Order: sequence, then structure tokens, then C-alpha cells
Amino acid sequence: MAQEDDLRALGKVMYFMRGISVIFLLVNCYWFCYEAFHVWGFTLGIIDKILMNFQRTTGLFSSILWTKLFCVVFLALSCLGTKGVKEEKITWPKIWTVLFSGFVFFFLNWWLLVLPIGKIGVASLYIFTLSVGYICLLMGGVWMSRLLKNNLMDDVFNTENESFMQETRLMENEYSVNLPTRFYYKKKWNNGWINVVNPFRASMVLGTPGSGKSYAIVNNYIKQQIEKGFAMYIYDYKFPDLSEIAYNHLLHHLDAYKVKPQFFVINFDDPRKSHRCNPINPAFMTDISDAYESAYTIMLNLNRSWIQKQGDFFVESPIILLAAIIWFLKIYEDGKYCTFPHAIEFLNRPYAQIFPILTSYDELANYLSPFMDAWEGGAQDQLQGQIASAKIPLSRMISPALYWVMTGDDFSLDINNPNEPKVLVVGNNPDRQNIYSAALGLYNSRIVKLINKKKQLKSSVIIDELPTIYFRGLDNLIATARSNKVAVCLGFQDFSQLTRDYGDKESKVIQNTVGNVFSGQVVGETAKTLSERFGKVLQQRQSMTINRNDKSTSISTQMDSLIPASKISNLTQGMFVGAVSDNFDERIEQKIFHAEIVVDSAKVSAEMKVYQSIPTIADFINEDGSDNLKETIEANYRKVKQEILALVDLEIERIRKTPSFVHLLKQYQHEMLDITITKQDKEYGVLFASITYLDYS
Repeated sequence: MAQEDDLRALGKVMYFMRGISVIFLLVNCYWFCYEAFHVWGFTLGIIDKILMNFQRTTGLFSSILWTKLFCVVFLALSCLGTKGVKEEKITWPKIWTVLFSGFVFFFLNWWLLVLPIGKIGVASLYIFTLSVGYICLLMGGVWMSRLLKNNLMDDVFNTENESFMQETRLMENEYSVNLPTRFYYKKKWNNGWINVVNPFRASMVLGTPGSGKSYAIVNNYIKQQIEKGFAMYIYDYKFPDLSEIAYNHLLHHLDAYKVKPQFFVINFDDPRKSHRCNPINPAFMTDISDAYESAYTIMLNLNRSWIQKQGDFFVESPIILLAAIIWFLKIYEDGKYCTFPHAIEFLNRPYAQIFPILTSYDELANYLSPFMDAWEGGAQDQLQGQIASAKIPLSRMISPALYWVMTGDDFSLDINNPNEPKVLVVGNNPDRQNIYSAALGLYNSRIVKLINKKKQLKSSVIIDELPTIYFRGLDNLIATARSNKVAVCLGFQDFSQLTRDYGDKESKVIQNTVGNVFSGQVVGETAKTLSERFGKVLQQRQSMTINRNDKSTSISTQMDSLIPASKISNLTQGMFVGAVSDNFDERIEQKIFHAEIVVDSAKVSAEMKVYQSIPTIADFINEDGSDNLKETIEANYRKVKQEILALVDLEIERIRKTPSFVHLLKQYQHEMLDITITKQDKEYGVLFASITYLDYS
């Protein structure tokens, strides 16, 4: 009741103030338009005396402005305490327009009193403009009282609650990658920095095609790490996009290295622009487990479905067979024929030749036990299936160009050797990725083994479009390479793509061990996972109730997602969310970011216009000036085949002359004879003489 009484008393005071304001308005008209009022017969002697006394004592009417000012002051006071019904349609622009109009009509009409149009005309025009001005001022004042000052509809997407202060300091060190940013906070855009002060804790860059992950982030990683003297390994899925950036940037920053690095390219599409390198160089294989790793990588790249079936018999068997062949080539004549093409050719020999050779080496006996068991148990179908599981996928890789690149030895894969630093790019082709990825995956697995060592040069491994290649040991590299100064940067589209190609377990390990995360637009479960990773923050919630007389506002707070999944799903090109890691001596208070990565497009375009193409490495020109590319790689192809044929013949001869091994030939010969007889009996009833080549005794 008391509150209602107070409101009624306040209302009466406001009405009284407005009444005084109207009196001042009327007094102004009466005094300055007195002659017209006299003609109209609206003058009174008592009023005249009162006003004359006011003028003598206060000088109220000495200027036309004083009464107007008092009128406006009391009008403003009356509007100040007015309680009006709130309306969303009333806005400040409307209010300022009405107030300005009122000011013009109310205060700037004094000149009308001196117009030569007669006293009646002057007075009428003056009173009209004064009244219009007063009404406009009154409307503006009343609208202010009805203005919805906290209009929740101004922030329908909750942008203000979900914006936050980000890192504005530039934090550089000898390893850091620093990206300039723009971020929204407190209704304005601010300049900031994403400081990857510890790239050795690995980085992953996610984003749908066109989100800008390569343009804004991966390219900057390449450029800045070259500027800081990193040895580099770059997997270029869309060769030569990243390769040209690395090559040209290296040309201008050779002074960043104590020992000038060499630039190497692996490219199966164009042997002219490719160096040659043997990924299973025997010098870098110290144990049969190295051969197993190589075989594992090759077979799982060729058969992606096997990734989900690791450990199955028909998955492990072909891997073990290929591993045994690789190790055999390693120990045969000090690795003279230890190359991947030689391994393919050896595998494609008849198994009656392969197994006697391999089983004659004691260190391969355990590896061949699955095949020996199948043979001794008479499970010929099983044996044929085991061998075919290795032969069929590897046959897709029989290519003269691939044989040429992988049989040479232009450089070694120890890219972070302090005495011989290298920048190595390997190029894939989206049209032939199923074939090339297996070979390139072999380079990956070998590099992982060689660079993850102590006392080596700081190095970087950049894999764009990671799911297009199976990178065995990647999870272990991320987990252990930090202490060896190996920075890993992985680019892919989303977590589901990674899970599809790497399996659920390995995908989870990669996701959970990476310390620096960048994400452009991603959707679905990936967006939800990232939103959970970024955590929650205390956000303000406001509700409003409007009735006839007033409005009531309630404010509450609750924990909610700092960056909701819906925001991540709708990021603009160039906008990224993520989190970075810090160091003991370089603390970053705000590790999470939601910002636009600023790229100087004009500068980048200018640089790209003067880029040099990757030079021709081998010209394949005869003495007469003709091109002999095809002849050279075909000759190398035939050479590999002939070398394996010669090797097999020599080994068979060795076994035949060794009494302790000769039984191997007879056992396999007998088995092959049985198979052939059975087959021929069914069809012709005779044994052809074509099998006599098996009689080695």
C-alpha cells in the first residue's frame, strides 16, 4: 500500500511540473504576442500587472529565451519521473529526430516576430511553431520514458556473452609460430595474437574444404619454421601447392641455417622433377622389426579396411611375408638389392621358389611359421590365400616411374641430421592416391624412425590432408617427439574422417595428445567434441516482463559453453577457434581463441607472382639432344626384374648344393607336383612337361 501511495504522490508531482511548464509556455506567448492577444480580446489587467511586476523584479521577459528555458526545464523534470509502457519499436534514432525537430521549432522561431506580415499573422505563426516544438519535445521526453533500454533482441545470437578477451601480446621464441588475429570483444574488434610457443607439443588443423586451414595456418607454419631454421618434411597432397611455397621461401631464408639445407622432392608423376630415394635403405634398418614396420605401413595403405582388423590372421600373414622378404633383401649381399621394387618382384615369383629361399635363413624361420604351418598341414587353399593377400594389392604398385624413384639413392631420410639438414617434400596426386599413398607412407614410417632421436636439428613434420595417407607410428611420434624437438602439424577435415581411416583407438590417441588445436568450420560430433574441449564459462542470463505500467528484469548467471557447437559449425572462412599450449617460463593466461587469422592477401599474392617453379632435377637428354625419359625408366624397370631373376637362380643353386637345405626344394617341389597333377588330371588326365622346371634335385 505504501508503495502505491508513493507512486500516486510521484504522479501528482509530475503533473504539477508539467503544468508549470505549460504556464511558462502560455506566458511566453502572452507577453511577446500581446498586441495580437489585445486584438483578440484575451488580455486581462490583473495578469498584466503580475507580469509587469515579474519583469521589474526578475527581468524574466528581458529575453525571449528565458521563459522558453524554464518551460523546457520543467517539461524535462515532468518526463523524468514518468512511468510509461515499454515499447520495442521506440529507438534512439527516432527520439533524437523528434527532439531535434522540437528544438528547431521551439527555440529557433524568434525571427518570425519581425516578419512584415502584420501583428495577427506574426503571432499566429509564432504560436503555431512554438506549440509544434513543445509537442515534439514532449513526445521525445515521453518516448525516453518508454524506451526499452535493455532490449534483449539486440543480441539474439548471444554474441556478447560468448565473446571473451584473448591474447593480445606477441610472444616469440626460437621455435614459436605466431599468427596475427582480430577478435570481437565488448562490441568492438580488437587485434591479438595466437602464440604457438611450443610447436613440439603437436598441432592439428581442422576445417571443411574452403575453411582456409591451408591458406591461413599451414602455409604460415611452413614459412615461419623455415625462417627459424627447421629441417622439414612436408606431405603435399595437392602437389606442388605446398612444395612451391617451401622451395621459394627456403631460397630467401638460407641464412637462417648454420649449415645450408638441401631441398629434395619425391614425385612419382614426373621423374624429371623428382629425386630418387630408397625408403628401405639397408643402412638404416638395424633390426627385423624395421622391416616389419615398413611392410605394415605399405599393406595398410593399400588396404585401408585392414586398419580396423589389425591382428587378424589374414591381415598379419601378408604383412609378415612382405617383412620377411624385405629383411632377406637386407641381409643378402649387404643389402645390394634391398629396395621396395625388388621386394615386389621377389614376392611375385612362384612360392615354390620363394619359400625354399626364405626358409633357408634361420632368422626368418619364425616369421614364416604361419606359412609353414599351412603347407605342412596340407592347407593349400589357405597358403594360396595368404600369398594372394600380399601379391594382389602390391601388384597395383608395379610402375616403371615408381620403380625409378624408389631404386635410387640421391639422399638419405635423416632430414634433421645437423651436418646435412634437408627440406623434403613428397607429392601425391588425388587421382592416384591409392597407389602413391602406400609408397609415400613408407617414406613417412622411415622418417619417423630416423628423426625421432636425440641431439638432432629441430625439425618439423607437416602432413596436410592426413587421412589420405596411413602414417604408422604417428601417435607415438606425437607423444614422444617433444623432447627431440620434432614439431608435428596435421591437417584434416574432421574427426570422423580421421576415425574412418585410422581406426577409433588411434584416432582418439591423436586427438587427445595434440597440444595445439585450430579449427575452422566443422560440424556434427567434431564440433561437439571441440566445444567440450574449450569448456564452459559463467554467462549472464536476463529475462524481462513488461506490463501496462512498468517492466521488471531478472538477471541470473549459469555455466554454459564458451564456444557452442553451433558457432563452430557456422564459422566464416578465415575464422578459427582453438587452444594453444604454453611453457613453464612462458605462461599464456588465455589459451583459447575465437578469432579471424589475419593474412595479408596482397603481400601473399605479390610473393606468389614471383615464385619460381620447382627446377628440373633430371633432364633425361641423350647426347643427340633427344628425350629418353621413357627408355631410361623402362630400362631400370627391366633391370630390377632381371636382378631378382638372377638372385632367385643363384639362391636355388645354393640350396641345391647344400645338403642340409636340399630337402626344402624336394618338399616344395612335391607339393607343387601334387597340386599340378590334381589340376591336370581333372582337365586332361595327363601331366604336362611344363612343370619340369621344378625338378631341382
